[in-house]
Amino acid sequence: MSSSTAHPWTSPDHLRADEVVDHHHPAVRDLAATLGADRLPSHEYAEAAFTYVRDRIPHSDDVGDPRVTWRASDVLTRSTGICHAKAHALAALLRAAGVPAGLCYQRLRRTDEDPSTVVHGLIAVALPGGDGWHRQDPRGGEPGRAARFSLAAEHLAWPVRPELGEADLPGVHAAAHPRVLTALRSARHREELGALLPADLTGTS
Repeated sequence: MSSSTAHPWTSPDHLRADEVVDHHHPAVRDLAATLGADRLPSHEYAEAAFTYVRDRIPHSDDVGDPRVTWRASDVLTRSTGICHAKAHALAALLRAAGVPAGLCYQRLRRTDEDPSTVVHGLIAVALPGGDGWHRQDPRGGEPGRAARFSLAAEHLAWPVRPELGEADLPGVHAAAHPRVLTALRSARHREELGALLPADLTGTS
């Protein structure tokens, strides 16, 4: 697989390492190598990385893990995180293999009974020969959430319901949104994090 992939809809920042998507970290690099970063075609590696994060990193809500992670290498070494943390980990694994990846967000209702909203995190990937960004949701774990890797029709955990005030928020972000990152870094435990996550990102940068 080539070390980098250029598309007119991506920027060099979609391959960049930073404090959150720290794909230069040995934990990320070693796992990327194990998953086939240097031997598989890009689309096969991307699916392998997606499947690993979806299935092998439990969502902390599902297993009652109080720890809060946000840095990709910590998510992978501690094997826990909420949707945003898992998105950071998947983006790091993809960028480690030279595959452009960005962060995406949705505004969702917390529950069908609760009209308040919360921002959900997922990713988008751009692969060689592709025609743009393809969103993928590695949240996994929750029964009935049939998110799977797809470059055709999207198979996300939560297709939005506009009639209930839900929305796909615009942009494929090279870096974690500051409001999401502030919540993740400030929370002392998972229950506190639930109260700190933003309800929306519309009109913010």
